Amino acid sequence: MPTLLRSLLLTTALTAAALPVQADGAWSGNASLASHYRFRGIDQTWGRPALQAGLDWNHADGWYAGIWGSNVSRRSYPGGSVELDLYGGFNGRIDDDWSYTFGVYGYAYPGANLRHARCPSAAFEAPCGALDGQRYETVEINAGASWRWLSYKLSLAATDYFGASTRSGYGGSTRGTRYHDFGATVPLHDALSLSLHVGLTDLPQRYGAHKADYVDWRLAVGGSFEGGWTASIGVVGASNDRLYRPPGGGLSATDGARRALNRNALVVQVGRTF
Repeated sequence: MPTLLRSLLLTTALTAAALPVQADGAWSGNASLASHYRFRGIDQTWGRPALQAGLDWNHADGWYAGIWGSNVSRRSYPGGSVELDLYGGFNGRIDDDWSYTFGVYGYAYPGANLRHARCPSAAFEAPCGALDGQRYETVEINAGASWRWLSYKLSLAATDYFGASTRSGYGGSTRGTRYHDFGATVPLHDALSLSLHVGLTDLPQRYGAHKADYVDWRLAVGGSFEGGWTASIGVVGASNDRLYRPPGGGLSATDGARRALNRNALVVQVGRTF
């Protein structure tokens, strides 16, 4: 088992061990089907559907832990086809209006490694044959606060950011990458709500000659319905065409495919909690 993946599993185990084991802790699960998977505005499945599922543990005192997974495209993660997330933390309230959160979030991509990228591939500026081993696992620590229907969360990368390093064409380590997540959720009629999200990915290094920072956004309507069913429909997109849109960006790591990975797109999701 890769060292970093072992570290993620150990982190989750230690987090779970630290949680108070009491009868009022509750387990819940979820499963959903999405038209495609966008992470921070970027297409992870190259326009194909995503099957996603998770398991969560929540305690009445505010502690939580969980695991979540989704399929991803080998064109973005050569050698891998699954994203597996492990997380834990604490949610608390100050009063009826203010709440806060902090935690640790780990992303794992079993089998994915830059060494599986096929040459020739325009996805990397390194010459054919010069690609070295580089995994995509990432650990972030996060903290945030919300007031009524407004929220903000900051996530800070404790590792290189999803394989972004000198081995993959960046100017140096991307440890310390910050993700600013601004959100608003406005209740609508009955069980429906309108959600607006704007995010800023702030990387400390360039990719070759290009800045890697970008902004993403999402506007969606969703809700929970009888029987545990959930559904949402929204528009998602991101900036930085140089990295994520052909001809210079949005290029596959495993073949000659090209796709505008950041373009505005409609994402439909249907799921169920249990």
